[in-house]
Amino acid sequence: MTTQPARFVTGSLLRHVVVMAGTGAIGLVAVFAVDLLNLFYISLLGEQAIAASIGFAGLVGFFQISLAIGMTIGVGAVVSRAIGAGDKARARRIATSSLIVMGAITLVVGVGTVLLLGPILSAAGATGATRDYAATFLAISSPSLPLMAAGMCCSALLRSVGDARRAMNITLFAAITTAVVDPILIFGLHLGLEGAAISTVISRVVLLTIGWRGALFHDMLSPIVWRAIPGDAATVMAVAGPAIVTNLATPVGAAYLTHTIAQFGSGAVAGQAVADRISPVAFGMIYALSGAVGPILAQNLGAGLPARVHETMRDSLLFVVVAASIAWAILAAGQNYIAAAFSATGTTAELVHLFCTWTAGSFLFVGALFVANAAFNNLGFPLLSTAFNWGRATLGTIPLVYFGAHYGPKGALIGQALGSVIFGFAAAVVAFRVVGRLGTERPTNVPAPVPAGTGAAALASITTRPRQ
Repeated sequence: MTTQPARFVTGSLLRHVVVMAGTGAIGLVAVFAVDLLNLFYISLLGEQAIAASIGFAGLVGFFQISLAIGMTIGVGAVVSRAIGAGDKARARRIATSSLIVMGAITLVVGVGTVLLLGPILSAAGATGATRDYAATFLAISSPSLPLMAAGMCCSALLRSVGDARRAMNITLFAAITTAVVDPILIFGLHLGLEGAAISTVISRVVLLTIGWRGALFHDMLSPIVWRAIPGDAATVMAVAGPAIVTNLATPVGAAYLTHTIAQFGSGAVAGQAVADRISPVAFGMIYALSGAVGPILAQNLGAGLPARVHETMRDSLLFVVVAASIAWAILAAGQNYIAAAFSATGTTAELVHLFCTWTAGSFLFVGALFVANAAFNNLGFPLLSTAFNWGRATLGTIPLVYFGAHYGPKGALIGQALGSVIFGFAAAVVAFRVVGRLGTERPTNVPAPVPAGTGAAALASITTRPRQ
């Protein structure tokens, strides 16, 4: 069996960051662009309750996806470390075990969501026709969650070996599928919102199919070793557990914001829904950073190269500043066209303009938080990621949104943006301090640094005790 080369331990780190984030962004932007197009199609149906329902359905989906992303982070980190240390066999076995565990967990979550739709949507503040529409969408889409989770896991495996192009293609082709099928089902077959949900399921089938083929191409999946699954799952969950808790913080904060915005009417919820779907399209490069930077950090840590870890952090933050500034400028310049495209009027239009002009700037600091999360999760300090994300979702959201809401929905959104600024800046500062200590103090749940290709034995005993 040939040893998988550790691609990120040599060469320009800025180039690695740009290539991984750029290709990752293409796939992500394609997915979110189709999501935005989906909302555009729904808005053409001419019923504000349907448009608002997408906001509530998206919130529930946000929780589901955050769970899958958390597990994916754990898989990517552990597999990347194994590859950086030259242990391909272990990487393959963990990859297979992780796919099985992720499929089982997300199946329970997807089906459980359908069974509890009533109380879930009521807790989010959905009422009347909006609640009914959201329930319809989620009843169709939620059971397919395991397909999406397994496809995401395959994408993480491809990033862990540095195959940015194939990782990009997984989400890109799934997005293209949705773009083609959506109008056919929504308008051609007159299925409306149900058509949008069915399109989501079809795209997830494509996501998994392409991801599986990519994983097989790199020989990243081994025969199932049932007795190894508990141990492999424990190793992955040492990172994934805190990462899941970390990722759930964002939808919790979003749920509070949505509940607060809902008191100002469906127009306000629709405005927030538009902003929520514009942001990942405009800031796709930023959203892609966490998954892009993680394998680079993990491979260099596994190879015992702390100086390159520090340089990766520096180059990643430089990338954030440039990418976020360009996107913000484009949004500010095109805000009138964006509002017109979604037929936004009244409160909806006001919130769209607020986002494009001011609150989009908070993504400079959201990006810093994403980079810090990648560092914490991949360098053996996942609890720091948990602390900063939950801090942002609670102290950085609830009081600021609560007091801001006294000045209307605009005040609530400004409060959320201010929390992102505070916690994004603080996380970046702490991340650099953590990276600065790598040469002298070793976190307890990562392998000792070894030359690339010689550290299989050292890596085999990763402990599951997180460092406080």
